[in-house]
Amino acid sequence: MVFGVQLHIGCSGWSYDAWDGHFYPKGTESKGYLPYYSKVFDYVEIDSSFYRTPTTFMTSRWKKVTPDNFRFTAKLPQEVTHRKRLGQGIDDNMYYFYKAFEPLKSKMLAFLMQLPPSLSMKEGLKKIESFPFQKGYRYAVEVRHKTWFDPVVYDAFKRLDLCMVWNQLDEIEAPPILTTDFFYIRFIGDRSIDEADFGKIQKDRINEMKKWAQVIKKSKDQISLGIVAANNHYAGFGPATANGFRKMLGQPEAVWEEMRQTTLDL
Repeated sequence: MVFGVQLHIGCSGWSYDAWDGHFYPKGTESKGYLPYYSKVFDYVEIDSSFYRTPTTFMTSRWKKVTPDNFRFTAKLPQEVTHRKRLGQGIDDNMYYFYKAFEPLKSKMLAFLMQLPPSLSMKEGLKKIESFPFQKGYRYAVEVRHKTWFDPVVYDAFKRLDLCMVWNQLDEIEAPPILTTDFFYIRFIGDRSIDEADFGKIQKDRINEMKKWAQVIKKSKDQISLGIVAANNHYAGFGPATANGFRKMLGQPEAVWEEMRQTTLDL
């Protein structure tokens, strides 16, 4: 809890081999990634659910191997958002998606609806208004077409209790408009950083992050929950980006094995 806001700051995904020896202790097996990650951070965004809906076996395991205070968000399937563009035939997809996440419900902060860049407000808003949102969850919508930045959309999102994601890409940046009682920031960047280089910071994003930190501090009286997900593509190393933003907002620094080892070497 920082200035009255429950903050969860972490990474987009945890299953990155390039983190071996940089975040994860050298030689950590992939099955040990999430248990280790959840000892360092208290939140992660599930990116893999965008590509494939997990099984209940997987979500049950994710719940089991993480501490009680650990929290998740998860992307809705691209089959729903990109291929079917929120249109016909999505009910079955969403039924199985919700069913898959039932074991993890107590640890879910929100579901993330990431829209394709080609989906305009004119095409998408009515579809969102009729979307089969299941009660009992929070929802955040990430738009990537500038027509969504419109008072008509903000009013609709407020009515539907949907959070408009504050995303930071190189080609588009969402305005810091609050549409519900929580915010969701995604530090995304672009695809110019090679996955093999995901173990260290490659780009200086400090000034951008400071700007968002100031936005949060100014909005603190209007929000009760904050979610921040740092992507490797943003600056090169999601854990370091998340850690830097934690410190900007007055949260304790997260420490992992590589950092401890570096300190010992000094």
